[in-house]
Amino acid sequence: MNSSDLLKLPGLPDLLDRLEKLLISTVESTDPFVSQVAGHLISAGGKRLRPSLAIAAAAGGGASITDDVLMGGVSVELVHLASLYHDDVMDEATSRRGVPSVNARWGNLVAVVSGDFLLAKAAGIAASLGTEIAGLMADTLARLCEGQLCEVRSVFDTDRSIDTYLVAVRGKTASLMATSCRVGAIAAGLDRELIDAVTLFGEGFGMAFQIYDDILDIIGDEEKIGKLTGQDLAEGVYTLPTLRALEDPEVGPKLKQMLSSPLSDTDRVLARSMVASTDAVSYCKEAALSYVRRANSSLAVLPDKDVAESLGSLGIALLDALSIPRESLKLAASETFLLFDKAEELLAQ
Repeated sequence: MNSSDLLKLPGLPDLLDRLEKLLISTVESTDPFVSQVAGHLISAGGKRLRPSLAIAAAAGGGASITDDVLMGGVSVELVHLASLYHDDVMDEATSRRGVPSVNARWGNLVAVVSGDFLLAKAAGIAASLGTEIAGLMADTLARLCEGQLCEVRSVFDTDRSIDTYLVAVRGKTASLMATSCRVGAIAAGLDRELIDAVTLFGEGFGMAFQIYDDILDIIGDEEKIGKLTGQDLAEGVYTLPTLRALEDPEVGPKLKQMLSSPLSDTDRVLARSMVASTDAVSYCKEAALSYVRRANSSLAVLPDKDVAESLGSLGIALLDALSIPRESLKLAASETFLLFDKAEELLAQ
């Protein structure tokens, strides 16, 4: 997902170019090695989705994009990058964004400490933007850790509940998406109603985004997504599609037995096919749709309707990628962005 292409906000590419320079300068150190390691994934590129959300949240509230908004975007991107450094250590990943991962190139210790360095830089920026943003970032870091711990605790647990899965997703993914929007809105000085609205959007979009990613691990095209599918299954991380498939009266027992021991490459492909053979993918698509509806309904209060439409298009893009008919979104003819009378309660909040 290219956030610049999807959001289509006037001036966003130029703003992201400015943000890129700020990212690079923020992690520069007097020690060339620290600068190299801390900037490794920045130079590898990325979608910059989270800072784009911060910028769009400010713009949607009718505010101009100040240096504070951009620095807020830098802070959330640094937190995201730090989480990737740490995730690659836990997953023993060898590559990230088409380049060797930090842990693969320099070792786990360097990767962990470098991730901590990025978190420290993010915290410093947040503190410079005021006590509210500083407190928000600290709370978000706690939620990220809680979500990750919840997931780690459930590894190889075929009895993992959907509620436990949702708790982990809210922490490890949706919390930073919500914070990205909230930081941009606060830094832009928006009214409290607008700050809360874009925060709700960020959380709902983050939930849909993670479900979308989990579906791709089952049905994605390996060449397009740039990684092996079924990796979550192989690593014992049982996400929503797998949890739904485990409830299938025919496939579930066989799948549970297969997941009771580490998977070979052949078993990984077979297990993925078993999940895809059930209604798990369609169930998860509907779950993602539910969260997109909830997220986009909060955009009605934004004064800039063009930005509201652009933000709403992010969720639509996910659904289009999963072949959910656009008609099912029930676009209101009188509006150019999504409005829904009520969200379907397909998954318990």
